[in-house]
Amino acid sequence: MQTIIIDEEFRSLLPALDEKTYKLLEDNLILNGCRDSLKLWEGHLIDGYNRYKICTEHDIPFETEDLEFDTRDDVLIWIILNQVSRRNLTPMQLSHYRGLHYRADKRIVSNKSGNNQHNVVVRQNDEQPKKQSTVSKLASQYRVSPKTIERDAKVSKAIDDIGEVSTEAKRMILSGDVSIDKRVLEQLSSKSTEEVKAIAAEIEEGTYKKSAPETEPTALPKPGGSAASVITEMRRLETTIENTVKDVQSAASQLSKSDLSELQETIRSCIISLEELSRKIGY
Repeated sequence: MQTIIIDEEFRSLLPALDEKTYKLLEDNLILNGCRDSLKLWEGHLIDGYNRYKICTEHDIPFETEDLEFDTRDDVLIWIILNQVSRRNLTPMQLSHYRGLHYRADKRIVSNKSGNNQHNVVVRQNDEQPKKQSTVSKLASQYRVSPKTIERDAKVSKAIDDIGEVSTEAKRMILSGDVSIDKRVLEQLSSKSTEEVKAIAAEIEEGTYKKSAPETEPTALPKPGGSAASVITEMRRLETTIENTVKDVQSAASQLSKSDLSELQETIRSCIISLEELSRKIGY
């Protein structure tokens, strides 16, 4: 029997099943056997962790299939695309996967092009090769903006950094058991290890409270400035927000599921920022 290697990095990419779903899978395997082969790469299990665990515990026979990849990063991308295509993911999980895909793709491109992390070559209709940035390629693939992919890369790095400190804190973020602003994670991606450890500990202990991301100091009105002008600008902002809401509602029916998830996260971030502003001026 082939030795199967449990790779923690690969395993961590697979969202844990809830208790009810796991029990349904277990009952099905016991009753019908394992019909789908487990996927391996050089002995490493890359798909079928739950089935492997259940089959091992209940002595259920299973088959394996060996897949070939050039690099470990290619395996990571295969797992990511496999998960994105088959599961209903939370917005945070989707951001994490997109960010991981981008980071892995950059490493592959860098290794193939002599540390040139920005350009890859694609062909269209047998015309001359056309250069396309890695971020643009993934933005098109996931139907989001390039800026979203770049932000997701920071989010995924922060989540991985937290996972290095606490696998439970990482699980809680990805499962939605704890609510944390994506922009907070973006900023955390460049923070010190001590700051990462502090947030990871708060999340695991259940003491973390969702907060707005840090913002640059806002310039205050010049001395002697008119309060009426500030109110006028705020009313203009209110009108702009109302018009934006109408436009978003009109376009929402045409957006994809991933776009809607991203839109929801953006709206939440805006709400948090406005609430923070309200608290600051409410003294």
